[in-house]
Parts: sequence; C-alpha cells; structure tokens
Amino acid sequence: MVVIFLGSKSDLDWGKEIGKNLDSFGIKYKMHIASAHKTPEYLLSLLQRYEKLKPPKVYICVAGRSNALGGMVDANVSSPVINCPPYSEKYKGMDILSSLRMPSGVSPLTVLEPEQAALAAVKILSENIKKLKNEIITYQKKAKEKIIKGNKFNIML
Repeated sequence: MVVIFLGSKSDLDWGKEIGKNLDSFGIKYKMHIASAHKTPEYLLSLLQRYEKLKPPKVYICVAGRSNALGGMVDANVSSPVINCPPYSEKYKGMDILSSLRMPSGVSPLTVLEPEQAALAAVKILSENIKKLKNEIITYQKKAKEKIIKGNKFNIML
C-alpha cells in the first residue's frame, strides 16, 4: 500500500498524477491532505493509524514551498518515505531545498516527477512482492526498447 500525503489542496493534481502511475502497476493507495505546519496533530493521528497496519507500505509526500511534510512523516514512521515536491515557477525551483536538507536521523528520499515517485514506491514494495518485481522488469524493458526504437539515426560507435 502507498499513502500519499498532500500539504494542501493545491497539490492535488501532482498527487493524482502519482496515483495514475501507481494505478498502472495495480498498486492501491490512499490520499490525504495534511499539513505539517498547519495540521500537525491531524497528520500525526493519520500516521499512527497507518503505522498499526502491517507492512509493506510506502509514504509519498507532496508539498512545495517550505516542505516539512516529508521530514515530519519520516521522523514518525518506520516505513520508507518519498518526497515528490511539485515544481514552482514562482521560486525558480529553489523551494526544492526544503525537501533536500533534512535534520540528522530523518531520511526521506526526494524525486522530482510523479512517475519517478510512483516507480520508486513500486520498487520498494517489489522487494516483498514477487509479482511487482516482474512488473518492474517489464516496465524497464519497455523503456529501453522505446529508446532503442527511437534511434532513427542508427549511429554506430
């Protein structure tokens, strides 16, 4: 299972894109809006409920600007956490720094695109689910074939 946390309603399109990519692998997910800054008690109560469920699970956090969401989630769970902050033209992408710089003992992974966030979650889950491992191998094979077929120039080195 994947749990997607959005920092606000404005992150919904990014979260839906992650969900669409999870759907392509048949991965179930839940999505919640919970801000680390504005609703920390609510976020912690959700985390307590999810942590009582059996693994495997992965959390994906979508928040821009001053992103404390991924760090807050990671500091309170034992499962993997992936940050996937939406790009902000307003800050020329520099708000990414709040997703990268974490305090000691806090280690959410950070990826920049919804497809990669979903793929990372599936790869993590595939360590315990053989069917997913095979789907990852097929996915990667198709991606490689697409590149090779796109080689119109037939360049030989």
